[in-house]
Amino acid sequence: MRQPLQWTLGDTAPAATLRDQGFVLLRPSRLLQLAGVDEQAFAALTRWWDDLPPDPHLRDGGNYRSRRHASLRLDPDSGAIVERVHRPHWQPLDYNALHGGFERHFAAIEAAALDEPALPAIVGALARLFAGCAGHAVPFVEVHQFRIDTAAGIGRPTPEGAHRDGVDFVAVILMQRIDVRGGETRVFEAEGPAGLRFTMSEAGAALLLDDTRVIHETTPLQPDVGAGYRDTLVLTFRADGFLDPP
Repeated sequence: MRQPLQWTLGDTAPAATLRDQGFVLLRPSRLLQLAGVDEQAFAALTRWWDDLPPDPHLRDGGNYRSRRHASLRLDPDSGAIVERVHRPHWQPLDYNALHGGFERHFAAIEAAALDEPALPAIVGALARLFAGCAGHAVPFVEVHQFRIDTAAGIGRPTPEGAHRDGVDFVAVILMQRIDVRGGETRVFEAEGPAGLRFTMSEAGAALLLDDTRVIHETTPLQPDVGAGYRDTLVLTFRADGFLDPP
């Protein structure tokens, strides 16, 4: 990366910042502005995190993660959703040593959630932003709803540790953060020593990553006042089809 000592979280020019340093953190107001979504529409989307089934594939013995998954193909020009593809989630071991190398079948994101006005608006806006950075469309998107809870004590947003996802771009959007401590986000150069640490605390904050240039992780969550949880919407974008087994 150029000028690693001058990394910034600022989002005044998100596309330029993403091109320059490989990531950018958007304030909630900036994400909503880009997507053309108001606070009420975004808040309406959060209710779809209250009925996520447990992740059946956790290999660290925990039961702290619930999730749903969808795969979408977008119109390359507009970013509109043109197809919903039923398929498992897969990552190579090179990118996810804990959960890579096998197909993971998750409960599908509910159709009504995908039809909420805020979700396709956010997906389309980020697809256009990433396409502008890459110089070409990135129309293959995987959508992940995550809830990490602390009912049993510790919840791990990234049990695989610092990683890349094996895609072109990643967006991590905070939906809610209720009664938890920890959860510090860390972004590092994939090929170098530079890194930044910060905590996403406002609903609607969005971390955008060039997955070819940086690695990322989020530290474990602990309960604050009783059991709590952290909800995120994670979107991954690829130009050349979905990430499937060879």
